[in-house]
Amino acid sequence: MVLYDTAKLKHLSAHKIGNKTNGEDLIASRSELEIADEGREQLISYFLKSFTSEEYYHLSSTDGDFQLNPLYQFAKDVFESGKQFHNRSVSIAKHLYEVSLHPQIKSGDLFVALFANVLVDGEKTDVLGIFKSESKSSILKLTSQSKGEFELSFDEGISLEKLDKACLIYNLDEDSGYRVSIIDRSSKSSDAQYWRELFLRVVPVNNHFQATLNVLDITRHYVADQITEEFDLSRADQLAYLTKSIDYFKKHDEFNQREFENEVFEDPELIKSFRKFDNNFREQLDLEREDSFTISAEVVKKQARVFKSVLKLDKNFHIYIHGDRELIERGVEKDGRKYYKIYYTNEL
Repeated sequence: MVLYDTAKLKHLSAHKIGNKTNGEDLIASRSELEIADEGREQLISYFLKSFTSEEYYHLSSTDGDFQLNPLYQFAKDVFESGKQFHNRSVSIAKHLYEVSLHPQIKSGDLFVALFANVLVDGEKTDVLGIFKSESKSSILKLTSQSKGEFELSFDEGISLEKLDKACLIYNLDEDSGYRVSIIDRSSKSSDAQYWRELFLRVVPVNNHFQATLNVLDITRHYVADQITEEFDLSRADQLAYLTKSIDYFKKHDEFNQREFENEVFEDPELIKSFRKFDNNFREQLDLEREDSFTISAEVVKKQARVFKSVLKLDKNFHIYIHGDRELIERGVEKDGRKYYKIYYTNEL
């Protein structure tokens, strides 16, 4: 987690980034921005307050060598000498401009900042921040022209409520490509991937956040895509396994692979099938295995939205399954109509 209570904003530069494919220009500033003392705290809050996630990345490249990533060298130069800051901010702007090729990529304002004394997971460090604002907010101004007379006007500016696209490069893990945090509020469409995949080029850090995400992701794919290929299970059975898997993570602080398998799948044949799927999934995506780790509550909260326990029957009924699968019985009438019988104690 990033804490900015002790952070100092040392340098700040701004540039205009157009879309190269659409014939828009890059306008690089000649010098750093002058910042009034009364505005520094507000800027620090605007730039850093949204970075609350435990999810970290490392800079990489298409060849897997982080030293080939332009941002790695730009950050290294800035961390080694603050005098390099503005020139490197221009280099960052040029790099972003060169990858802004999809015609749907929006033009915007690019801010590059250098912070000192940022607390990251208990450790104070320098941080290079890169922020792109792609949207404007309307501003209503009421000004006094003379005694008892006012004038109403409209303007547009950058909203201080949220960041569109941002990253923080921490002066930590230099030998692994620096530690990085990312914000990208755009959609998941192909034109939106340029920030993460073309500009930043990052890979996830294998920490407890990623380990939690991996297990939940593998389990969801196994239950949704594989389990019914090998076993005769109903949709209600599938949903029950999804519920049991997310419940395990909600109830435990520490993950244990064998304990998880026994609590969720119970049956030896199911466990054997899951392990095989798990191994193949990790091998295909080159994911590391950790048989035990501290569970990330942040990941569990996010993934709980994906693990939906909703049984949809035609267009007539939705049944939410939150508990004991044994209270639901499936059958088929003589005329071929399918049914579920539900047992309960109290009607709430």
